[in-house]
Amino acid sequence: MKTKVLMLLLLTATALLFLSTPSELAFAQGDPTKPVTADQVNAIAKQLYCPVCENITLDTCGTAACAQWRDEIRIQLEEGKTPQQVIDDFVTRFGDRVVGTPVDPTLRALSLVTPWVLGALAIVAALWYLRQRDRLPEAAPATAELQPTLHTDDEYMARLEHDLAKLR
Repeated sequence: MKTKVLMLLLLTATALLFLSTPSELAFAQGDPTKPVTADQVNAIAKQLYCPVCENITLDTCGTAACAQWRDEIRIQLEEGKTPQQVIDDFVTRFGDRVVGTPVDPTLRALSLVTPWVLGALAIVAALWYLRQRDRLPEAAPATAELQPTLHTDDEYMARLEHDLAKLR
C-alpha cells in the first residue's frame, strides 16, 4: 500500500512537472503566437531619432548603436510593452530630442506655435512698413533742383564756344 501511494505521488509530481514546464518556457521566450515583425519595430523606429546621429530616424540609421536600439525595441515589444511605453522608455533614457518634438505639453505647444506667431509678426511688420511708406509726403521732383540758372548756363555756353574755337 505504501508503494502504491508513493508511486501515485511520484506519478502526480512528474505529471505536474511536465505540464508546468511548457508554459514557463513560453513565458520566458515571449508569446510564440504573436511574433514581433520588422514592420512593427520600424513603425516605432520611424518615430524615434538616433541619439548619436543628427536628424536621422532609427529605422534608417545604419550605425551599430541604432541596430542595437531596434533590437531593444523588438525585445520590449516581445515583453508586451505598448508602442507608447517603448517611446516613453527611450524619452526617459535619452531625453526629448529622441522624439523630435518635446513630450512636455508646454514645450510642445511652444515649439509648434512659435513659428506661426513669428510668421504672423513678420507679415504685420511688412504691411505696417508698406503703409507708412505710402503715407510719406512726396518729395519735390528732382528736375527742379537740377535746372541751371541763367548765369551758369551763360558761362557754360561761353566756355563751350571758346573750346570749340580752339579746335578749329
